[in-house]
Amino acid sequence: MKLLYFGDIVGRAGRRSMLTNLPLLTEKYAPDFVMANGENAAHGFGITAKICASFFEAGIDVITLGNHAWDQREIMTYIQEESRLIRPLNYPETTPGAGVGLFEARNGARVCVAQVMGRLFMEPLGDPFEAVENCFSMITLGETADCIAIDVHAEATSEKMAIAHLLDGRVSLVAGTHSHIPTADAQVLPGGTAYQTDVGMCGDYNSVIGMKKEAAINKFTRKMPGARLEPAEEEATTCAVLLETDDRTGLAKKIEPVRVGGRLRETV
Repeated sequence: MKLLYFGDIVGRAGRRSMLTNLPLLTEKYAPDFVMANGENAAHGFGITAKICASFFEAGIDVITLGNHAWDQREIMTYIQEESRLIRPLNYPETTPGAGVGLFEARNGARVCVAQVMGRLFMEPLGDPFEAVENCFSMITLGETADCIAIDVHAEATSEKMAIAHLLDGRVSLVAGTHSHIPTADAQVLPGGTAYQTDVGMCGDYNSVIGMKKEAAINKFTRKMPGARLEPAEEEATTCAVLLETDDRTGLAKKIEPVRVGGRLRETV
């Protein structure tokens, strides 16, 4: 089967870019399942129920979140009613929503989607390594699910890579999000798990990780309160990864980065 995963969608420019390119990429690649990270979709901070609905209507099957999960407070209620919205697995047990879900792909395959959030240089949470070990001791590739895709929302490259190697051979895909910059390390690990440290963002790259440059620069140079960060709104690049799995084992046959439009070199 084929799975298409869009990286962090940042603001209006990112939404517009992803929604414009989704039909083109669907026609070109014919994915059986489509995921997107939406935690920056609402003006860079969280996501709303209305935006979720627009993504689902366009053909996104599952939306993952991250450290901006609750920036739009309405999501705390919405996520309890919408199983296609996934928050980090290693949040406390009492947190609304779920960190893992099992879904049906267009070809009938069972797709397990999970998200875990890193702890290095981020807010303190439960151990992400323990969280995935506990989760995937109960969910088995080839038995419980035909494809398992994990979003590792983390700052540190080392933490993302370590989680991928821990799960190598047990899941189909480990894809990193959060840093908004696509990395050049798309690969199939020795055990058969596809991996990329960061998918990159769907957003305007004439920016500081999707935000307007001036306010971001001031935060670094003046160290004083200033203008609120706002998403850059020029032409955006859509960044994603395309996974192809072996229908027999659920392990990866190949992974390739996808980039369309904007300032980055296109792959399509």
